[in-house]
Amino acid sequence: MDRPEEGGPRLAHLDRDRRLVEAAQADPARFEALYRKYLAQVYSYAFYELRDHHEAEDATERTFLSALAALPTFQDRARPEDGRDASTFRVWLFHIARNVVAERRRRWRRRPEAPLDAAFETPDPTDVEREVLDRESALAAWRAVDRLSGDRRRAVILRFVHEMSTAEIAQVLDKSEGAVRVLIHRGLRGVAADLRARREGRE
Repeated sequence: MDRPEEGGPRLAHLDRDRRLVEAAQADPARFEALYRKYLAQVYSYAFYELRDHHEAEDATERTFLSALAALPTFQDRARPEDGRDASTFRVWLFHIARNVVAERRRRWRRRPEAPLDAAFETPDPTDVEREVLDRESALAAWRAVDRLSGDRRRAVILRFVHEMSTAEIAQVLDKSEGAVRVLIHRGLRGVAADLRARREGRE
């Protein structure tokens, strides 16, 4: 079994997308497999951030174009502690998406906000549990998530919508894993407090 040398490169064979990435690096036409695999996730992330379908579509397109252009320089950096489901490509791709979204926001500073209800128009096939939740309760919870501050909201969405690990979220948000855990914990506490306050207000 290969072991990383001290100060040497990280283990790469653990990255679950390595074969797809290598194929696309050898032949850009094969990038389509990565595109299909992550299209819905990137679009969903962009939509949660931008709240506009057209803006999200544009951001998604720019993300994948940027990724395709930069793919020759991409390097796997999977670590044993990340587990065998780790994908440094996904982290890298979401990092690009985050930068693209930030650029779209800088260009469009003043805009009306679309309600988070619209997010339910975009089905997430990986989130089976949501289908059995009461719709009103789910909407209330996601509205509460929507009211969280920026990185708390992003951390909660990346964790519970995209099912990213703490390590992956840390890389996407450029924070330590400890900071991400705090963001998620405080985000969930904030959602609970928001829901409780609104429920008590109605009563």
